[in-house]
Amino acid sequence: MKDKDMTENQMAADPPVAPAGGGTSETGLSGNMGVSSLMLTVLAFSAPIAAVAGFIPFAIMFGGEGATLVFAIATISMLLFAVGYVTMTRWLPKPGSFYAFISAGIGKVTGLGGAFLAVVSYLLILSGCFVFIGLTVTELVSSTGGTASPWWLWAIISWLIVSTLCYFHIEVSAKILSVAMVLEVAIVMVFNVAVVLRGGGATGYSAAPINPANLSHGDFGIALLFAIMIFLGFEATALFRDEVRTPDKTIPRATYGAVLFVGALYTVSCYLLTTAYGTGAVQAATDDPKTMFPSAIGHFAAPVFTQLTFAFIITSELAAAISVHNVTARYIYNLGVDRALPAAFARVHPRHGSPARAAVAVAVIVAVLVVPLGLANRAGEGLDAQLFGLGTVGVLVLMTLVSAAVIAWFTRKGVPPGANRFKCFVAPALAIAALGPTVVLAVLHFDLVVGGAPGQNLGLLLVLAASLVIGAGLALYFRSAKPQVFARLGRADTGEAEHLDAVVPTRM
Repeated sequence: MKDKDMTENQMAADPPVAPAGGGTSETGLSGNMGVSSLMLTVLAFSAPIAAVAGFIPFAIMFGGEGATLVFAIATISMLLFAVGYVTMTRWLPKPGSFYAFISAGIGKVTGLGGAFLAVVSYLLILSGCFVFIGLTVTELVSSTGGTASPWWLWAIISWLIVSTLCYFHIEVSAKILSVAMVLEVAIVMVFNVAVVLRGGGATGYSAAPINPANLSHGDFGIALLFAIMIFLGFEATALFRDEVRTPDKTIPRATYGAVLFVGALYTVSCYLLTTAYGTGAVQAATDDPKTMFPSAIGHFAAPVFTQLTFAFIITSELAAAISVHNVTARYIYNLGVDRALPAAFARVHPRHGSPARAAVAVAVIVAVLVVPLGLANRAGEGLDAQLFGLGTVGVLVLMTLVSAAVIAWFTRKGVPPGANRFKCFVAPALAIAALGPTVVLAVLHFDLVVGGAPGQNLGLLLVLAASLVIGAGLALYFRSAKPQVFARLGRADTGEAEHLDAVVPTRM
């Protein structure tokens, strides 16, 4: 009887968590996304049309005529990261993603610090999405002769739309994101096809954008920084493990597919945008990067596409906000499951099978963050860049840590069956060699990432440092005061990990 009471009390304090793929119970996420749905869900994060119209001109500005090769190099770098990441998902089949991988590879203290850094970084990016949407809609309305309106009005409307959609089942978001992705990629392809059919720009096609010698004419490091920044999003595939069918196949295929798709899209689009302007491409990007792509598509396709591009940039960012909100909610959900955050966040909506409480928490936190920032900067000038840039640096740090965690974990466990040294060690080491310097460049040139004068906004980096330290400090507290909570951190030290220890030889 005593044992029964103890079991019931323990279950009350520590409600069960459904296994991966888990049903629609109060504590198990559900879903049946396939490769294409998952791929489009995470691709929406990178907002392809916004990236082509907004980031590619900056890459051309800094990278010069050789910017096309910079995107090819960025694609290879992200593929190298994906190799280690996907290999880790196979042997740590838990939905904690960065949180689980860093905890297993480097340690639970760093892992929880990384989880807090992830939450803060994605919250910043999500907040930046709403500010950007507000500013862009305001500008678009004014440019068409409409009544002037404050940016925060449109930010609130977009916040309401995103917060509502993310409350429901992931399939609702996946369907909307799939449609949005198809439309925005179609606009980019209209431009690409139009340039091809017109035989390139005024001077025709050129080999200059793919000539390695031209890499020395620009600032390769800064161009690579901007190129890598617009790949973010695909790293979240493992977070949706409980909401896809056959995750061991779906997650790797969606991860590689996302990287290859956006890599090819950005590389080809960069080449054709450079070709469209010919020898004046760098000057055009320097003079007015914001209108470089819209003006080009209006010239090569039809004038109507100039305004359509601005409109689709807005819907693209709305889709990105849905994607980022879903990602952030699942991090908070996983932390709730592990009791690193209140257990209430681990509750799943009994009807929608979504992390509804975590999704509401994300909406509330973003509102609490954006409102005072908006009051302090009523014009919103540069606010979106500060939020986007700071959050992006945080994700780049996490990707570097994950690559190190992959190496550390397989060093302890050995190379498992079906893998090899390239997947476990070489690829993640090369990813570190690309991502590490990128993080350093982002800090050294922080003014290019978030705007402002050199050194002006460096203090913002304390936000990222504080989140990492607070998470690590909380893990240290759990280790000394609540060892049962500390033991479960990372969602990776049960079942599959124990099985791996039994079948894979340990190497010193």
